[in-house]
Amino acid sequence: MREHAMGAVLNGMALSGMLVPYGGTFLVFSDYMKPSIRLAALMELGVVYVFTHDSIFLGEDGPTHQPVEHLAGLRAIPNLLVYRPADWLETAAGWTLALRRRAAPTALVLSRQKLLPLERPEGFSPELALKGGYVVAREANGRRAVVIASGSEVQPAADAARKLGIRAVSMPSVELFMEQPAEYRQQVVPPGWPVAVVEASRDPGWWRLCRDKGMVIGMDGFGASAPAAVLGEKFGFTAEAVERKLAAWLEEAAGKRQ
Repeated sequence: MREHAMGAVLNGMALSGMLVPYGGTFLVFSDYMKPSIRLAALMELGVVYVFTHDSIFLGEDGPTHQPVEHLAGLRAIPNLLVYRPADWLETAAGWTLALRRRAAPTALVLSRQKLLPLERPEGFSPELALKGGYVVAREANGRRAVVIASGSEVQPAADAARKLGIRAVSMPSVELFMEQPAEYRQQVVPPGWPVAVVEASRDPGWWRLCRDKGMVIGMDGFGASAPAAVLGEKFGFTAEAVERKLAAWLEEAAGKRQ
């Protein structure tokens, strides 16, 4: 229950108006501080939560420490911004947003494993990371489909998208992206394009973007105790596994259109 006490202390510090308080723990332990987080959102307090070890890829600690449903629970709290970055640039964008939000809390959701800088298209502006979602790989040969991912899953999803010639979108914050003007959202995720999502979590909220033609590559159960690379193979989050699933989905979608 130490996380609950930490959350309460952070709220008190925020109420002083003199500090920008932040606290850190494993994402799985956000369950223990949920009442404090909810109150921060309700009371419009600018608290920053730094949650690490954000998925099954924390490894050998096993399913007791591996968050699965936690992103969905946090995203459901009104006035709480959840931001799950894919590399250092997005992490900097998340901190920028958190320090600007003085009347609302922010949850930065970070991986345990090191993440390489993303390869981004020519003309990319870092300010796009402040919009919650943006294109990291452009479609080729007129292929109209989108794969969306967050955090550590962006890299394998983008690698698979480039091989298949479809668009890849990094979406560190679903709620922030949904707050953008419709024109921007439609530029990133064009209406009518089939949408797939890759995230090592169990979050039914992604279906509002996937719609009826979509697919979610996520978690259906709990994780397991093993090195991160082994877990990626077992649960299908490697670039090769994602590519196979996306290829089968695209083939099925093409068949439905005929």
